[in-house]
Amino acid sequence: MKFNWSWGPSSRASDVPHECGPPVAPPPVYNRRAAGAQPEEVPPIAYPNPNFFGDDNPDRMLGIFSSSVVSPPEELVAAGSRTPSPKTTAAVLVKQFIQCNEAGVTLQIGDHVRLAYSQHGQSPLLPRSFGVKEEIFCLFQGVLHNLGSLRQEYGLAKSADEVVLIIEAYKALRDRAPYPPSHVVGHLEGNFSFVVFDASTSTLFVASDQLGKVPLYWGITADGFVAFADDAELLKGACGKSLASFPQGCFYSTAVGGLQSFENPKNKITVVPAAEEEMWGATFKVEGPAVLAATD
Repeated sequence: MKFNWSWGPSSRASDVPHECGPPVAPPPVYNRRAAGAQPEEVPPIAYPNPNFFGDDNPDRMLGIFSSSVVSPPEELVAAGSRTPSPKTTAAVLVKQFIQCNEAGVTLQIGDHVRLAYSQHGQSPLLPRSFGVKEEIFCLFQGVLHNLGSLRQEYGLAKSADEVVLIIEAYKALRDRAPYPPSHVVGHLEGNFSFVVFDASTSTLFVASDQLGKVPLYWGITADGFVAFADDAELLKGACGKSLASFPQGCFYSTAVGGLQSFENPKNKITVVPAAEEEMWGATFKVEGPAVLAATD
């Protein structure tokens, strides 16, 4: 497994126009690559508006996955086909993120996964965090109100934060199969969204809280990567109309075969095509009356 860490701005930041602020000398970049691996070629990008990542867009969390990890949702593919619109590749999307976030960090996992995040400008009420343990990578934003009781349930130290808890919850789901994902996520009380990638099994697990307090969006890039982010405008430029808000109270797992409601696990999720004037290509909705999942 190849890991490639980069701290923004990129090593080429002083060589190109830097419209997100004045040119900055490139910081050191640490690479850990497999023997003989070649540096990734990143195509030129069209830089975003200088205010693209301004104070009104403080949230910066991004996960990008190739079709070898997750199949692009058919509904998002169809949405992009109905209304063709400009898109960019996954490499360009990551490049835009890191060059406009001087405190940003990107991580390449093998050839099929890119993660990026920044804690700059984050809300103290909905902080972002990143963690990795035993090849399980987690991007988390938000706060768990029942973190104390969950620490006891999973046998964690009092110092364990939300991202450590999510990794442990995922491990319980993975190692105690059959263990319903709705049971694991249904125990989480608070405002949150997270992206978990298990490199040992190439499994993706994504979730958003019941009320959608922490925005999360997903879309498909020009080269077929599935991208998740908490910034709709960032994904809009890369995904065009192949873009949607991730449905609240739901999780997406490649291990169980797609998108499900953890709040109402027996209810079907339908997709409604968006109107032409909307930025989305589709809207995901949980059908039927509320039937809350058991959490005992």
